[in-house]
Amino acid sequence: VCLTCCPRDVMVKINQICHKNSVKFFTGDVFGYHGYMFADLGEHEFVEEKTKVAKVSPGVEDGPDTKKAKLDSSETTMVKKRVVFCQLKEALAVDWSGEKAKAALKRTTPDYFLLQ
Repeated sequence: VCLTCCPRDVMVKINQICHKNSVKFFTGDVFGYHGYMFADLGEHEFVEEKTKVAKVSPGVEDGPDTKKAKLDSSETTMVKKRVVFCQLKEALAVDWSGEKAKAALKRTTPDYFLLQ
């Protein structure tokens, strides 16, 4: 489900319905030069390709690069990962008065507060 140009209460209500029924939810809007986008994909599983790191044995090479691990691009492994997305209601209900939230406030873009 994709929503745009909707009031906050409508977005929250539709997101709750989508989350309950395991339906992916996207919402966003633009205000001049500023905008926002929110995605609730529920439980999302994906596979990520990782390059194996080959260890360099001491004494084989000389120079400063011998201590660094080298990437062998021919060997890769597939790693399965899982991400659990939060609902829009939870994302908007952050308490900004706590110490943990104050640290997060420095990393939060001002556009987050457009939804508020």
